[in-house]
This record gives sequence, structure tokens and C-alpha cells, in this order.
Amino acid sequence: MTHPAVQVLLARSIRLGADPRNTNYAGGNTSAKGTAEDPVTARPVDLMWVKGSGGDLGTLTEPGLAVLRLDRVRALVDVYLGVDREDEMVPAFDFCAHGRGGAAPSIDTAMHGLVEADHVDHLHPDSGIAIATAAHGEGLTKEIFGDRVLWVPWRRPGFQLGLDIAAVKRANPQAVGVILGGHGITAWGATSEECEANSLDIISTAARYLTERGSAEPFGTVRPGYEPLPEAERRARAAALAPVVRGLASTDRRQVGHFTDSDAVLEFLAREKLPALAALGTSCPDHFLRTKVRPLVLDRPATTPLHEAIARLRELHAAYREDYRAYYERHATPDSPAMRGADPAIVLVPGVGMFSFGANKQTARVAGEFYVNAINVMRGAEAVSTYAPIPESEKFRIEYWSLEEAKLARMPKPKPLAGRVAFVTGAGSGIGRAVAERLAGEGACVVVADRDAAAAATVAAELGNADVALPVTVDVTSTEAVAAAVDAAVLAFGGVDLVVNNAGLSISKPLLETTDADWDLQHDVMAKGSFLVARAAARAMIAQGMGGDIVYIASKNGVFAGPNNVAYGAAKADQAHQVRLLAAELGEHGIKVNGVNPDGVVRGSGIFAGGWGAQRAAVYGVPEEKLGEFYAQRTLLKREVLPEHVAAAVFVLVGADLSHTTGLHIPVDAGVAAAFLR
Repeated sequence: MTHPAVQVLLARSIRLGADPRNTNYAGGNTSAKGTAEDPVTARPVDLMWVKGSGGDLGTLTEPGLAVLRLDRVRALVDVYLGVDREDEMVPAFDFCAHGRGGAAPSIDTAMHGLVEADHVDHLHPDSGIAIATAAHGEGLTKEIFGDRVLWVPWRRPGFQLGLDIAAVKRANPQAVGVILGGHGITAWGATSEECEANSLDIISTAARYLTERGSAEPFGTVRPGYEPLPEAERRARAAALAPVVRGLASTDRRQVGHFTDSDAVLEFLAREKLPALAALGTSCPDHFLRTKVRPLVLDRPATTPLHEAIARLRELHAAYREDYRAYYERHATPDSPAMRGADPAIVLVPGVGMFSFGANKQTARVAGEFYVNAINVMRGAEAVSTYAPIPESEKFRIEYWSLEEAKLARMPKPKPLAGRVAFVTGAGSGIGRAVAERLAGEGACVVVADRDAAAAATVAAELGNADVALPVTVDVTSTEAVAAAVDAAVLAFGGVDLVVNNAGLSISKPLLETTDADWDLQHDVMAKGSFLVARAAARAMIAQGMGGDIVYIASKNGVFAGPNNVAYGAAKADQAHQVRLLAAELGEHGIKVNGVNPDGVVRGSGIFAGGWGAQRAAVYGVPEEKLGEFYAQRTLLKREVLPEHVAAAVFVLVGADLSHTTGLHIPVDAGVAAAFLR
């Protein structure tokens, strides 16, 4: 049974975490103290429940709490050896666990345990951090809050910071919280309701002060030529830049991208203070751990010709990498972890927007959200003072903290296709759906492309949220529609790495009954459609400079001459030869092109359900519901081919094991001797 203190803690945490004005994603932590029965002694024991390391307040559940004996946490004060040894206190929390202990305790555990209050909130609200990063933050805190909220100078999160806050509370019994210099806020209360009210009061009071007393243009005036482009032009330019920027940001390791052109971002990018403020970087540890020490900023007007903007981005990227290495070498000690990578996580393009990057889509999106938080913080600080983040040396101490390194080491091993962006046509049903499911299951972000918008949306929703799958409606016979779909993919995920040309249909008729329209339709969808998709995707892949994969779902009918099948078989033969042609052409760009030749995938097939099954059953003189069994019996293995078998072949072709294979067709037909490749 859930303890009453835990019930109110979880409810409070979710309410606070649900509002981005209170804290950012996975930022901050909350706690509650209470008494429970020790199952060993049957005696009361004082406990503390505190949000564990890495969790998110807005979605916090009981397993996400660390459960600690309060007497043992507070006893650590007696063995604390000082700030130079405070990292040793984090593993000591493991010896304070009650029962199975719950989640891993975070670095902020001491703050919650040492403060003499039953409920404590530590949050990262934009308004609070704006005061915390203002050059006159201490004076502003006194002016805004009097003696109800006190100032605590910057200190790296840890045991000593917990001691500092506890001392402030003891010396100021009237206080309800503190502003943590360069960092955030902490509030407390005797009850959960009181603690939450104090947190919200600090946040809203700071926000109100910034609004009422702040300057009208904290970022300065608009720089001519740096204003936002009109929306359609802005999005088109973003789509053209995204693969290039993603390739640059993936120099050390493959990244997924996210694009943001919110009003807050575009305003910041247009103003005269952009270069100076961006160079100062972010301040709150949660911010710069995800956004890196500073962003890369394109220093050209929005109307700069595209090729010139790209050339300048390449120059700036090279300089960024040199600067980052110099930053690392300035501050690294013999005990520092190795440099993790010198590419930017945030790229700002005036007039266009912000590109953010991470190992997966969620990480990339959250990095962008954190930089928007940083923009809000800079705006607030500049409105009432001057933005003054923590020193670069302190940023390094946190970015390359051994505790952060240990947290990274605990992360699960990435799935085989993690960081890859897949574009699958005809993914609303049948083989395409199975391929989308398999690729998403192996860690890829998947663009579910289909002419049936409802089917695409259904499959994408089943695969996961927008961080996993994007539905796009596309007619693959239209150059414009294909270009728009690929643009949507690169704006959603930064680029495209893996294309599966699966869209298709079939009309089974004898030669003399096959009309011009029958022929044109099948060639338009499969031959022309595959060409259009491959061309648009290859353009993005080449811009990325990261290689890629194009897989054609052809057919054994591209090799096997069956009856009443001239239009379909000819279109499939066209696709099969496109594989060879493109493999020869795109190899210099590291792009592999391969094919899969299925046979008779009846179950779950949109083609068979749309009339093809009835037509082929009539040709072979079997009931339609027995067609799959019929196809199986004519194979060497006597096995029916299912969509997931084709999906498995696609995964093999795009996975690491066949990294040196291109121009290949894999039969997935259970053995049709007449379709053996020669």
C-alpha cells in the first residue's frame, strides 16, 4: 500500500512537472519525509522519499523514488570530509537505502535530506533562473522577496550545497525558500500543500517582477536582414539546411535532429545581442548538459544565398570543433573523462530557426526545449540586469563530472538502428507496415509514408509518439508530393538514412485485356514512384555525407514469368534494375542500394486485399482464402511468406552485418526455383 506521504508527493510532483513554467523536462526534484514501520523491527522509522536520478517530475511514479532512512542520511554529516571529497557522498547514499531502496539517489539528495522540512522542492523555472543568473541577482532577490526568499551563491550541486541551504533555513526561520545562484530555486513547507504553494509563489512572483519591471527590448533592436523569413520560405530553407547541419553535428557520432522556429527562437535570432549572449552559453546545469557549453551561430543574414550559407556553416563548424577542444584542454585534469565529442548540440540560423541534436529524437527535442528555456532565462536576466552565467570552468566541472560519466555508463546499450531515420513508402499496411514496425523496434525513427492518411496515422500511433514515428501522406507518383514528404522527414528528424521503396499495387490481366491505364498506373506507382523517392532521399543523404541505405521491395515476378501479369512483372523488373543502376551510381557517397524479392505475401497485404488476391486465385483455380497455402505448396520449403519475413530481410540489409553489400537482391519466396537469380 502506498504511504500517504508518497501519495501527496507524487501528486505534487506531477502537477509541478506538468507546467513548463515550473521546471524543464527531467529537471528538478521533490521529496517528502514521513514515518513508516520497519518490517524487520516492527518499530517506526523516519524515511525520506525523493525523486531519483534521471526521472521526470511530470511523469513520476513510485518506482522513480529513492527511499532512504533519514537518520542515516543526516549521519553522513559526521563523516563528510569537505567539498574536495563530496563526490564520495553519492555512493554513501546507497548505504542509507530502506528496503530495496527504489531508484538511484540523485546528486541533490543531500539538499532534501539535510533541510529541516517535511517537504522540499528543487526546481528550474525560467523566471527563477533569470534572477539566479542576473549580475545583480543577490540584490534582486532581496528587492523582490525581502527576507522570505534568500540568496545562496553558486555552488556545484552536491553535499555541500545541501549543507549551505540547510544552514540558511536554520538561520532564517521565516524563509520559505532560496534562489540558488546560477542554478534555480528550492522551496519547502511543513505540508505538501504549503511546499507547493511556496514554490509556485516564488516562480510567479519572479515572473511578475520580470514582466512589470523589465525592459521592453532586453535583446536589443532587430538587426536588418536577420528578421524571420516568411513561413513557407523559412520552412523550405530549413529543409534544405537540415541534412547539411545534421551531417556536421554527426562528425563524431551519428545524431538525430529536431527543428524549432517558435516565436521565442526567431525573436532571439533577429536581435543585436544574439552573438554576445549565445557566446556566453547557458548556466543552469540541466541546460548546458544537454545543449553543450554554447551553440553554433550562423553569422549571416537570412537572405544569404543557400550555397554561401552552407559554406559558412562548414567553416563555423570547423572553428567550433577547434574551440571546443581548446575548452576541454583548458580545464581537463588527469582524472577527467575523455572528451566526448566536439560537435554542437544547438545550431542557430537567423531568420530560419534552431536545429538541435541528440542520440535519439527525444534527446534532440529536449535539447531544443532546454535552449528555449535558456533564451527565456537570458531575456529575463537582461530585462532587469545583465545576464551573467556561471564561469566556464564551473561548466566544465559539471559537464565532465565523474558522476555524470557514471550516469552515462549506466545507460542501456543502443539498439542496432538507433540514430537512423527510415522513410518507408506504402507503410500503412502489409509489407510496409511490417517493415516500419521492425525498423522502429530496432531503434530507428520511422516516417510512415502512405497515400492513405488514416492508415499512416494509425501505424505511426502504434509505433509510438512523435519521437518515434511520423505519418506523412504522399502520392509517390507526384514529384512535388514526394519532395514535400522528404522535407517533412528532414524537418522532423534532421535527415533521412534509410529508404524502403515498398509502395505498390497490382492488376492481374492477360496481355490483350491490359489497358494503357493499367500499364501506366502500375509503372507510375512502382517504377516512377521508386525513382522519385530514391532521388529525393538520395539528395538528402548526399547532403548529410553519412552514407545511407535504399531498399527496393521488388518481387520474384521481376524474374519469374507468370501468366496474366505483364504490367506488374515489367514494373517489378524495372525496380530490380534500378537497384543495380543506383548501387553503381551512389556507392561513391557511401549509399548502399539493395532489393528484396518476395513471393505471394497474402496475409495482411493491401495489394491482395484490394482485388489482386481474387484475380490470382482465379488464374490458379483455387479459393481466394486458400491462396497463401497454394503459394506455399509450390515452394521448395513449403512455407507461406508473411510480411514480417520481408521485414526481416530489410533489417539484415540495412544492419551492420551487411555493411559492405550493395547491388544485391535477396529472395524471400520460400524457394521458387524458377526465380533463382542468375
